[in-house]
Amino acid sequence: MSDAPANPFDGDGEFLALVNDQGQYSLWPTFAAVPAGWTVAHGPCERAAALDWITAHWTDLNPAR
Repeated sequence: MSDAPANPFDGDGEFLALVNDQGQYSLWPTFAAVPAGWTVAHGPCERAAALDWITAHWTDLNPAR
C-alpha cells in the first residue's frame, strides 16, 4: 500500500495558485494540467506558500460580475 495521500491537493510537492476570470483562486498541483479558464497567478512553490499567497490575495470571496 502506498503512503501517497488519496487527495493530490493534500500532498507534498509543488503547487500553483490559479485564478479565473471572476477573480476566484484555486490551489493546484503542478503535475496536473491547468484547466481551461484558469491561469497561473503564483508558483510553483510549496503547498503552504501557495495557500498563504491565495489567502493574502483572495480577500473577496464573491465572484466578479
